[in-house]
Amino acid sequence: MTYIYAFLIGGLLCAIGQLLIDFTKLTPARILVSYVVAGCILGALGWYEPLVDTAGAGATVPLTGFGYLLSTGVKEQVDSAGFTGIFTGGLTAAAGGITAAMCFAFFFSLFFKSKPK
Repeated sequence: MTYIYAFLIGGLLCAIGQLLIDFTKLTPARILVSYVVAGCILGALGWYEPLVDTAGAGATVPLTGFGYLLSTGVKEQVDSAGFTGIFTGGLTAAAGGITAAMCFAFFFSLFFKSKPK
């Protein structure tokens, strides 16, 4: 059942993004930033946690999940390190994903050449 919830909730988040692209004048960059900010806000309020518990990767893989990860990291670091956790918590929590993205980008740049449109 977890797979079905992951598919439905992840698909719903993606469908909302597609509807925003198709029916508004928002740029894709603004939609992406809105998703991250929404994930941060929902995570800070504690409303995203039940969604993560229900959908698993369907809620953590989209950009709202990245925002949730940032807010969770800040909460944990503030509890353990105090005020400085505001500045270090988000990056500490997301360090693995950011490092993986940078390494993959570097390795792909060695094998493929970008082309202008």
